[in-house]
Amino acid sequence: MKGIILAGGSATRLFPLSKAISKQIMPVYDKPMIYYPLSALLLAGIREILIISTPRDLPMFEELLGDGKKMGISLSYKVQLVPNGLAQAFVLGKEFLNGEPGCLILGDNMFYGQGFRQMLQQAVADIEKGRGACIFGYEVSDPRAYGVVEFDKDNKVLSLEEKPAEPKSNYAVPGLYFYDSSVCDKAAALKPSARGEYEITDLNKEYLKEGTLRVQLFGRGFAWLDTGNCDSLLEAGNFIATIQNRQGFYVSCIEEICWRNGWISTDQLRELGKTMEKTAYGQYLLRLAK
Repeated sequence: MKGIILAGGSATRLFPLSKAISKQIMPVYDKPMIYYPLSALLLAGIREILIISTPRDLPMFEELLGDGKKMGISLSYKVQLVPNGLAQAFVLGKEFLNGEPGCLILGDNMFYGQGFRQMLQQAVADIEKGRGACIFGYEVSDPRAYGVVEFDKDNKVLSLEEKPAEPKSNYAVPGLYFYDSSVCDKAAALKPSARGEYEITDLNKEYLKEGTLRVQLFGRGFAWLDTGNCDSLLEAGNFIATIQNRQGFYVSCIEEICWRNGWISTDQLRELGKTMEKTAYGQYLLRLAK
């Protein structure tokens, strides 16, 4: 399975911060925002990743992350000229996926919780064993700003709606989606919504029609962090700071994940730490290497 990070958009709710820099480059405590969705793909065991962004912002990601070889992964880049909806990622990413299953994660989505790695790897295994799609549900107090999934009493999916005025449930669909190899063809066949966008909810509905859509629920102890405005961006940073300073382990440290996955050696981890040894982040990598 390959992965796609969609890191476009203008992030107008973060103006003036995002007028000159990509939202996904902004710091969430001690690391760029894109580290968090990237770490989710790495935890899932995905090593080939495409980053899609605007013509202005894409060079920033290339400078930040490079081709990924130093971390034992492969990073590619693609320009999205016009933001025409989340499902467009699979039109732009068709050549990259090359007929393989794909995982899409939004560049501003952050997840933290016990068993997250296992949930991701199970989703990958399920998709690679057969056809279908796996998305996630997260209970929120006001789901009107999200895609919403409705269940019956046996947790079978009944319906999906995009930003409904009157939601049929409180389960929002986070920006993390796993699809089989038919996803690019399904995305290409979608028609624009009333908003003029190719909606990810409409793509999920195609799998629902087939009876191959599965929804995994995140429990109460799991954090799905929003970074859509300045207050939520600050809250996300404070959350990460609290976890790291209390436990001593870093959240979404991409070099550590690659090392623990066996993709780079301890010597390579040490060299990565040395490039940042004047920072707490670099010192953390050096401590791991000991």
